[in-house]
Amino acid sequence: MNAVQLSRITIYPIKSLDGIELEQAEVLEEGGLDNDRRFALLDSQGRYVNGKRTAAVHQIRSEFDLAAMRVRLRIGSDADWTGFSLADDHPRLGEWFSDALGAACRFVENRAGGFPDDRDTAGPTVVSTATLCEVSGWFAGLDLEEARRRFRTNLEIDGVEPFWEDRLVGASRKPVEFKIGEVAWLGMKACQRCVVPTRSSQAGEITRGFQKMFAQAREQTLPAWAPAEQFDHFYRLCVNTRLAPGQVPAKLRVGDAVRV
Repeated sequence: MNAVQLSRITIYPIKSLDGIELEQAEVLEEGGLDNDRRFALLDSQGRYVNGKRTAAVHQIRSEFDLAAMRVRLRIGSDADWTGFSLADDHPRLGEWFSDALGAACRFVENRAGGFPDDRDTAGPTVVSTATLCEVSGWFAGLDLEEARRRFRTNLEIDGVEPFWEDRLVGASRKPVEFKIGEVAWLGMKACQRCVVPTRSSQAGEITRGFQKMFAQAREQTLPAWAPAEQFDHFYRLCVNTRLAPGQVPAKLRVGDAVRV
C-alpha cells in the first residue's frame, strides 16, 4: 500500500458553486478551511439559495482569483463572463444572482467561519480517492471528476482502500481522532447526502434512481469494520469532521501524512 497522504484539497468559496483545487489551505479557528463557503446566497427569508433547493444553481459557472478577491460568473458554458470584486461588489453580485436564478438573492459573507451546513461539524469533509473511484463505477457516465463535483468533498486521501474514511467514525458515534500533517481532527459521522449528488453538476439534470441505486450499492459494499451505528440508512458518503481541541493555527498541505 502507498503511504497514506492528503492528495487533494478543494474549497468552494461561494456555497453551492464550483470549487477550486489548492496545494495548501489555512485552518480557521472554528475548524473550517480559509475561504471555504466564505460567501453564500440568501433568499428574502434568510434561507440558503443552494443546490439543495434550487437546481438552476448547477448551471452557474464560476472562476476565482482569491489573491485579487475576484470572481467571474456565467450561465452555462457559452455565455460571456461577468467579473466582480468579492470584497466590494456584494450588492451587484446579489443582483446578478437574482437575475440568473429568477428569485431575489442577497450575497453575504462570513470571513471567520464560512457557511457550513452543520456548525457542529464545521471541519472539512474527508473521502478517499478510492471511494470516489468505486462510486463512479456504480453509474454509467459518472467518471471520477464528476463524482468529485457531485459529492463536493474538501479533503481527498490517497494510498488507502475504498471507504477507508469510514474508519474515522467510531462505534456508538464516538469520535475518532486522526491527524493530517500536524493538525488533529475528530471524525464525527458518515455524511448524510442530499439531493445534490443525484443531479448533473453542470446542468442540474436528475440521474433517475440515483439515490436508491447508491444506497443499495453502499450497503452491499459496506466494509465489515464500518460502524453499523452510523448507517441508519445507506445514502451516506464521506466523513464530517471537527477540529480537535487545543489546536493552534496551522495549514494543511497536499502530501501531508494521514495518521489514525
